[in-house]
Amino acid sequence: MLVKLISEILAETPESQEVDIRGWVRTRREMKNLIFVEVNDGSCLSGIQCTFDRNRVGGYDAETNSALASLNTGAALAIRGQLIHSPASGQQVEVSAISLRIIGEAPAVDSIAASSIAASSIAANHEANPAWLNIPAYPLQKKRHSMEFLREIAHLRPRTNTFGAVLRVRSRMAFAIHRYFSERGFRYIHTPIITAGDAEGAGAMFQVTTLDMEKPAKGDSKQIDYANDFFGKKTFLTVSGQLEAETCALALSRVYTFGPTFRAENSNTVRHLAEFWMVEPEIAFADLQDNMALAEDFLKYIFKTALEESAEDLAFFSSHIEKGIIETLTHVVNSQFAHISYTDAIAELEKAAAGGAVFEFKPQWGCDLQSEHERFLTEKVAKGPVIVTDYPKGIKAFYMKQNDDGKTVRAMDVLVPRLGEIIGGSQREDNLEKLCRRMLDMGMHLEDYAWYLDLRRYGSVPHAGFGLGFERLIQYITGMANIRDVIPYPRAVGQAEF
Repeated sequence: MLVKLISEILAETPESQEVDIRGWVRTRREMKNLIFVEVNDGSCLSGIQCTFDRNRVGGYDAETNSALASLNTGAALAIRGQLIHSPASGQQVEVSAISLRIIGEAPAVDSIAASSIAASSIAANHEANPAWLNIPAYPLQKKRHSMEFLREIAHLRPRTNTFGAVLRVRSRMAFAIHRYFSERGFRYIHTPIITAGDAEGAGAMFQVTTLDMEKPAKGDSKQIDYANDFFGKKTFLTVSGQLEAETCALALSRVYTFGPTFRAENSNTVRHLAEFWMVEPEIAFADLQDNMALAEDFLKYIFKTALEESAEDLAFFSSHIEKGIIETLTHVVNSQFAHISYTDAIAELEKAAAGGAVFEFKPQWGCDLQSEHERFLTEKVAKGPVIVTDYPKGIKAFYMKQNDDGKTVRAMDVLVPRLGEIIGGSQREDNLEKLCRRMLDMGMHLEDYAWYLDLRRYGSVPHAGFGLGFERLIQYITGMANIRDVIPYPRAVGQAEF
């Protein structure tokens, strides 16, 4: 039987019932005859205070006394005690401890572990350099650590308040996403991670190969012969599961993917990762209006869930990371999303620039909107979330449905205050001739996408979908400044540790 989590124990009515605590020491302090040990097991932001009284009738056993004498921050332990009302402010309950056992030590100062294994063959083989046996002091002491430092110890940072809260919110939002789509008749589709095609047409992809890159097999043309590679052709890590999801949508009507995607862009910014998770719904018998309605309803549901089910963690983020995030999320939930065409958005930005607004990038028709433009539209023009539609086809992907004007496509970007773009999507081109022409104009090889074109040959229907970067969503909900701090182990330019 699993022991109860601290989150469960904190929810109990204290009636001096006996409880077992398992967790890690956050703080240890002494006051006269009392020793206070705060323990946290990651199940919630709050820890539970366990009180040891040196004047306790009958005293403590030898193991408990020894453990109390050597107890350090970070140590894993087991405590048995009685759950009682707490006389201290800021907490409803505490544990009057009966016994303590250290499960795993965490030294407070650098030490050498050689004594316990000096006789082993491993130690014998490293007598000339025993430094590997050093156990450094537990790095997470009771002080504020920089985000940069915590990235260097990503294997330990989940034990901090900040990253424990991030991971709890991340877990809760992932579950909410699955719940949202399941309740609305969507089927969860696992699209391939390894692919031979580029869904975005951008070319920034990681190659997958079993060839020896120091001595690649070459044919008569002196080019690499991929016929000898594992898949018999050039393959990559996927940038999107959208194209494969479309095939399932045109059979099951409503589907979604939620999995890892990869982009080899050399972008060393706080908004980019090389490995990240994408949520991509696809809906058959749907147009751009249906797509926008789904995106708005989806975001409101996710934010409302965060406010209701992650209230403790959001209060922490609002207090310690980004003030006002609860109000921002509440505002989005209660807003009617404004709609504006790309052409009208550019006109608004040009008008603002003429009136004195300063933009680093000049807004002009035909260029993509920058983050500063998106934030201006949400925070100054609409004063709330905005959906921008009908972008120039020259700056959008090949699969987007073309409008009758021949210049724009039925694309949409959902913009939210404080961030800018959070969702990008479109109605997909369901006309075979127009799709082929567009792909040829972009220099794409139709034979590589024959299977995708078959969807337009056999029972083609209007369909639409969008993509949501999961880490971007978690960034927005938590207020974390750097996207590398909302995923357990970030992969970015020059960063693949752990």
